Amino acid sequence: MAEQKLVASKREDAGKGVARKLRADGRVPAVLYGQGAEPQPISVDARELGQLMHGGANVLVDLVVDGKEHLAMPREVQRDHIKGRYFHVDFLAVSRTQKMTVNVPIRVLGESAGVKMGGVLEHHLWEVAVECLPTEVPEAIEVDVSELEIGDSIRVGDLAAPDGAVITSNPEDSVIAVQQPQARVELEEEAAEAAEGEAAEGEGAGEGAGAAGEAENASEQSEG
Repeated sequence: MAEQKLVASKREDAGKGVARKLRADGRVPAVLYGQGAEPQPISVDARELGQLMHGGANVLVDLVVDGKEHLAMPREVQRDHIKGRYFHVDFLAVSRTQKMTVNVPIRVLGESAGVKMGGVLEHHLWEVAVECLPTEVPEAIEVDVSELEIGDSIRVGDLAAPDGAVITSNPEDSVIAVQQPQARVELEEEAAEAAEGEAAEGEGAGEGAGAAGEAENASEQSEG
């Protein structure tokens, strides 16, 4: 994973008023924590942060505070997704030699054979937990769905972890499945119920005719 540099400034004051002033000045309130150090209030340039976050939530940052570099990753990002503004971000200090667990998005490749036949692709899981070194965090876990037929599925245990990484999510959890469209399922259920009803009516009519025949025979024998 490529590392990006971001220069931060210390914040001596806190509170909503200070945060509003920082945002008005084009900066975003932030906190640097982790690696046994006390949480340190900082602020970063809003435009530079936006460019940084284009790399995804698991981007690795050389965060420079008062000339000292801290290897960190953005966490607990607060953002107005409509206007694209960032309100606050926590930076977690990490070690190059210490493994960590991060959530990695799932990227779907190909078009399912079942979907081509009218099935529906259901995406049950959008990300999985991965344990690895900060420098080896994958951008995404790729899943090829080309061979999936209607009724097929892919579980977490079927995913291939990148080199140096271990997927720690429940291996039995469903990631993707191809199902019949709900409307078709309902029609098939209705057709099955109708067929069962017709069969039951036919059996009832047959039993009624048999009983009538037995009664007629009994009456003829009595008269004789």
